[in-house]
Amino acid sequence: MNEEIKVVDRPDAKRVNDFYVGNRPPLTPSPFLKLPVGSIRPRGWLLKQLRLQADGFFGHLTEISGFLRKEGNAWLSPDGEGHSHWEEVPYWLRGFGDLGYVLEDERVIEEARLWIEAAISSQKEDGYFGPRANLTALEGRRRSTGKPDLWPNMLMLNVLQSYHEFSGDGRVLELMERYFRWELEVPEEDFLLPFWQHMRAGDNLASVYWLYNRIGEEWLLELGEKIHRNTADWTNGIPSWHNVNIAQCFREPETYYQQSKDPKHLTATERDYQTVWGIYGQVPGGMFGGDENCREGYYGPRQGIETCGIVEMMHSCQELIRIDGDVRWADRCEDVAFNSFPAALTPDLKALRYLTAPNLILSDSGDKHPGFNNRGPMLLMTPHRHRCCQHNFGIGWPYYAENLWAATPDNGLAALLYAPCQLTAKVGDRVTVSIEEKTLYPFDEVIRMSVKTSKPVQFPIYLRVPGWCDEPQLEINGESAKLSARPGTYIMINRQWSDGDEISLRLPMKIWLRVWSRNGDSLSVNLGPLTFSLRIGERYVRVGGTERWPELEIHPTTPWNYGLLISEDDPESSFQIVRGEWPDNDQPFEVNSSPIQLLATGKRIPGWRQDELGLVGRVPQSPVRSDEPAERITLIPMGAARLRISAFPRGT
Repeated sequence: MNEEIKVVDRPDAKRVNDFYVGNRPPLTPSPFLKLPVGSIRPRGWLLKQLRLQADGFFGHLTEISGFLRKEGNAWLSPDGEGHSHWEEVPYWLRGFGDLGYVLEDERVIEEARLWIEAAISSQKEDGYFGPRANLTALEGRRRSTGKPDLWPNMLMLNVLQSYHEFSGDGRVLELMERYFRWELEVPEEDFLLPFWQHMRAGDNLASVYWLYNRIGEEWLLELGEKIHRNTADWTNGIPSWHNVNIAQCFREPETYYQQSKDPKHLTATERDYQTVWGIYGQVPGGMFGGDENCREGYYGPRQGIETCGIVEMMHSCQELIRIDGDVRWADRCEDVAFNSFPAALTPDLKALRYLTAPNLILSDSGDKHPGFNNRGPMLLMTPHRHRCCQHNFGIGWPYYAENLWAATPDNGLAALLYAPCQLTAKVGDRVTVSIEEKTLYPFDEVIRMSVKTSKPVQFPIYLRVPGWCDEPQLEINGESAKLSARPGTYIMINRQWSDGDEISLRLPMKIWLRVWSRNGDSLSVNLGPLTFSLRIGERYVRVGGTERWPELEIHPTTPWNYGLLISEDDPESSFQIVRGEWPDNDQPFEVNSSPIQLLATGKRIPGWRQDELGLVGRVPQSPVRSDEPAERITLIPMGAARLRISAFPRGT
């Protein structure tokens, strides 16, 4: 039996996978290939998040949102006329459809199909599809100039791509080919005019490459050049400081790199990331202080980020790792998914808020402007408002589930993100295998995988080593494997796999600290991929909505203004890890049911107070002297804390 175990930076992309679609020449080879929707079935805590989403307000948004009212809806009309012609319907549908596919939920799938069939049927003879108002209503609701606004269709293309991957419906390819021919004929002076479509056309570009890889028509690459030429210039700087534009669009240069092969496009995306996160992202949770728009001087941990920005950042990371194979994108995706995303919604996923911040001590309906860039009740938990986030957040967990695993060019498989699931895919010499992944990760450090196959088959499995993990430990069928894997690499196991073979991967999680020098030398505490926040008592108060779909404020019931007491010689010794029972309801992202906690010592800082708007005061410069007594305090995973202090001053 031929077996090889080695550490690699990424798979060798010289080969072409025999079963799954990757980049075809002349695009750059794909180190990872997306598996068709439905190949990965979520289990455990991830399945719980998806089930809560389907049973929560998102799964019933047609009953709540006026934009999804079917009567007279432009997205359901055969002639494309009617109300709600802009982004809301396709924002919702791309998460809703994929939610149904990964859950195998027939109610959701059938509802999604109704809207998808209408979109397909709306195509005109010239190739355009969708609401006719978008042909003449630039920027949706703002003004009419007689020029096309292609932004809503960019979202609907994502819907159709997922539907094709799930169903194999050939009409999607026909529609996209005819539509892209129409785009190619749009005069340059009318093409991708400001604002939203101009910023976000990288999404359009990715869809063009998706189709090119399936039908191979070279004129699509001509369209790719046209799109990049008319898109906002993310290659030479940051053309927009709108938080969602940043999270969604900073990947455009690297997307185009697949065609241009120009190193400046490859490096521009990482440079954009470092620029934005270097100024506004010096905070825990993987995001940045954007509110609606990043503002000079507003970069501390009390600034918020849109829920839209959170899920778009997760999506960007999932796209980028398939282009360049860099482990950092998976690490960054997990940082956001585990630490920022869950707390943007109530634990039952029946309401969400527009903004969430790393330090947040009151989530009410008050206007926090100018502390936040936004006006209005941005912290109110509600299923009825926050228009874009209300419809768009739904891609978060479905897309995450779809991207746990990927195919590799050598007919193998790669575990890119870790969560309980079952994968079914073709490998080796056309053998279908299943891999059952059992784990409580990120709340535990052990990941177990069992292989099911009808006959022995040789193929490689790649296991990601996160950037925070120094000494991963690997066992195959109970035997330890010798390896020296660096953080930020992949362990490749190429062997003949037989039915019942088992892999055990241990990613030892150590406590590690980040110091945010730009924000008062504040500290955040991490254990593996999890960042921890002070456990603050939460009291939910209904202030509106309906009995079934209430609007809620969250008020603190315990003190929050603590500085951490840290041993200078041995910071890790300042914390005690406490592991508890796994919650019966499989929902670990809740303040009172977290299966892991850290015990620490802190002192209250009397001068650190809530401001006149209800926002937490700016984090004071560390170290902060306090004459208050030392207290034992409890930290819980940041994603479980709707009220949170995640960037702590250091007390003395």
